[in-house]
Amino acid sequence: MKYQGVLKKMNTENLSEIQYYLDMKSDFLNMNQLLNKEISISFVTYECLNCHLEKKIYRQGFCKSCFFEIPNAADWIMKPELSKAHLGIEDRDLSYEQSVQLKPHIVYLANSSNVKVGVTRKQQVPTRWIDQGAHEAIEIVETPNRYLAGITEVALKDYVADKTNWRKMLKNDIEDVSLMEWRDRLKEFIPEEAKEYFIEDNVETHLNFPVKKYPLKPKSLNLIKTPKYTGKLVGIKGQYLIFEDETVFNVRSNEGLVVSIEI
Repeated sequence: MKYQGVLKKMNTENLSEIQYYLDMKSDFLNMNQLLNKEISISFVTYECLNCHLEKKIYRQGFCKSCFFEIPNAADWIMKPELSKAHLGIEDRDLSYEQSVQLKPHIVYLANSSNVKVGVTRKQQVPTRWIDQGAHEAIEIVETPNRYLAGITEVALKDYVADKTNWRKMLKNDIEDVSLMEWRDRLKEFIPEEAKEYFIEDNVETHLNFPVKKYPLKPKSLNLIKTPKYTGKLVGIKGQYLIFEDETVFNVRSNEGLVVSIEI
């Protein structure tokens, strides 16, 4: 069977074992069903996720001109503390920015390679945690807008990491920690404006990824340098496909590439 489509991050479903789905235009592939099977991935061309033109991808699945123009690629996406919609100030498109920034946001702790702090829209829980390959996570603050969540994350970054070590995450090099203890320890460092939004009594969410075999020395597949790769799929974690020869492929970071997948 052969499928072709532009890569977008895999859709997920949090069941007893997380289910992964890859949108291939005419078909949705349930990637879990491909575990222990040999698959080939080939690079075909580029397709910007915004303008859909065959233009080289710059960042986040967008061509360079789209990346610097469209509202959903502005700086506040990666740096929530730069959000200004709550002040009625436009960055690129105020109506879009209000529709995203003025919704409930969650500041959370997640444990994938180490404990890290992050921000996501409430409606993106637990999808955000799954995409990061976190085996456990906990909500610690729920704010009415993105700005308050952003300044809370910035304040807490002085005391806890804000990045995931992708190699440790893929090797399943897990530190056994209590996120509830971390939550209580970090409470005093939450900014005054956000203190009232602290979540006092909740428990950790645990996530179970479909992985048969973890790599000891994961090596990342670059489809531009290696336009065709064939391997046996043995796991999926975060947005990574894990192959038996310890090759790993990050679907999210290859958004905008048109690929052919052969099973």
